[in-house]
Amino acid sequence: MDHKICMIGLGYVGLPLAVEFAKFFPVVGFDIHQGRVDELNTGHDSTLEVEDDNLKSVLVNAQPDKKGLYLTTRLEETASCNTYIVTVPTPVDKNNRPDLTPLIKASESIGKVIKKGDLVIYESTVYPGCTEEDCLPVIERTSGLKLNVDFYAGYSPERINPGDKEHTVTTIHKVTSGSTPEIAEVVDLLYKTIIKAGTHKASSIKVAESAKVIENSQRDINIAFVNELARICAHLDIDTRDVLDAAGTKWNFLKFSPGLVGGHCIGVDPYYMAQKAQEAGYHPEIILAGRRMNDGMGAWIAARVVKLMIRRDLAVNNSRALVLGITFKENCPDIRNTKVVDVVHELEAFGMQVDVYDPWAKANEVFHEYNLKLAPSYNVKDYDAIILAVSHREFADFDFAGRKAASVVYDIKGLWPKERVDGRL
Repeated sequence: MDHKICMIGLGYVGLPLAVEFAKFFPVVGFDIHQGRVDELNTGHDSTLEVEDDNLKSVLVNAQPDKKGLYLTTRLEETASCNTYIVTVPTPVDKNNRPDLTPLIKASESIGKVIKKGDLVIYESTVYPGCTEEDCLPVIERTSGLKLNVDFYAGYSPERINPGDKEHTVTTIHKVTSGSTPEIAEVVDLLYKTIIKAGTHKASSIKVAESAKVIENSQRDINIAFVNELARICAHLDIDTRDVLDAAGTKWNFLKFSPGLVGGHCIGVDPYYMAQKAQEAGYHPEIILAGRRMNDGMGAWIAARVVKLMIRRDLAVNNSRALVLGITFKENCPDIRNTKVVDVVHELEAFGMQVDVYDPWAKANEVFHEYNLKLAPSYNVKDYDAIILAVSHREFADFDFAGRKAASVVYDIKGLWPKERVDGRL
């Protein structure tokens, strides 16, 4: 099959994939946000997942014949493609139920332009069965075409790790699958073109979907365990990280750290598996217990800070707190599903005035998403409590000497020497 690829969604997942494919195939990158397309056409990616030189090397001003990346918000310009790859977000709603709205809308869009013989591949994280039971029927209904007769499908779950410059899209092993054995081979060969680490062809689309959600569910459960350990150690007045360092000397001990579990994967994907399990009549106890533990860490950390302040005879109400970092992980501008906001809101609930400073996050995005105003700068001596929430490299050389003598410093990430802080997770 001579692929002309359309990438639906140009975010953290879609753009890096589109750039790599564009080195071998003609690629049309489609996104509904004109601002995103305009930005990328200047040769800059604000997510910092693709370096400017790499992006500029594949950009073209018209639809390419052999290879290159053309960007558009016009759906009709994707009609000449024969391979559609969907990389839209799959969030949860306020009740932690899967929200398939972006996925359904993307499927409807594809249904308007798809032709006989075309191939649709989903990369968005979903629960087992979602591709075949929820997405492909939308394409069939919109297009009037029939799966495995008029068009074909595949599923290859994304494994992007935002901010990670070592494990990039081409160096991470890729799981592939197809709606028929023959199409599974086509999908696998397509990804082998760009994936240096190799591919694993799953036996079915449902197997590939399941593999993705359990990858992150496993990490979520392991982090929940060490988060519970941190709570126990706090009651026993033991340093959690000292315990983990000691236990980590055993060869088969799994090294996880306590912390806030946010982002678009670990904090979300387990709910997709849990939802499908419940629909099938099984209540997933461990998965949901892990989610409850991790979702409650922000409030627990805020309470720890307040207790430390009370022990110092510091007034909590109307006191000032500085939270360093708002992104969901270090050295990355990604604020999706960050749990730092839970710490901020809980501190505010105690009556504290909270400033948030983050040199990586975009102030307009933070305000739009969380209604929080980022502080453009800070003076450490102004605060009664200082919480390190994200271990950005800019925070490594913190001015401990400049702070108030009685102020409380709490380190969520374990970045600073323990003798310099009053508490750490």
